[in-house]
Amino acid sequence: MPDALLLLLALLASLAGMGWFALSMDVHWAQARGAAPLSPALVKTLRLGGAAALLLSLVLCLTVDSPSIAVLVWFMALAGATLTIAFTLTWRASILGMLVFWTGSGAR
Repeated sequence: MPDALLLLLALLASLAGMGWFALSMDVHWAQARGAAPLSPALVKTLRLGGAAALLLSLVLCLTVDSPSIAVLVWFMALAGATLTIAFTLTWRASILGMLVFWTGSGAR
C-alpha cells in the first residue's frame, strides 16, 4: 500500500479516536447528540474505540517511517485531530454524531 495512503488512514484514525474520546464525555455528547442517552456501556465502548483508533494510528505511522520520525508524525496527527475535534465542537458539534452511527438517529 502506498505510504501516502497509510498516512491518510493514520490521520483519519487519529481523528476518529479523538472524536470518540470527546463523545465519551457527557458535555460533548449532549452537544453532538442532544437528548439521546449516554449509557455507561456506550461510554466504555467509545473510550475503548478511541484508544484502539489511536493505537491503529500509531501502528500505521510506524509502518510508513522509522520509529523516530513515525512518533513525531503521530504526535502531529494527534495535535491536528485534537484541534479539528475542538473546532468542530465549537462550530458544528452535530457533525460528530456521525462517529456513532450505530446508536441510531438521535442527533439534533
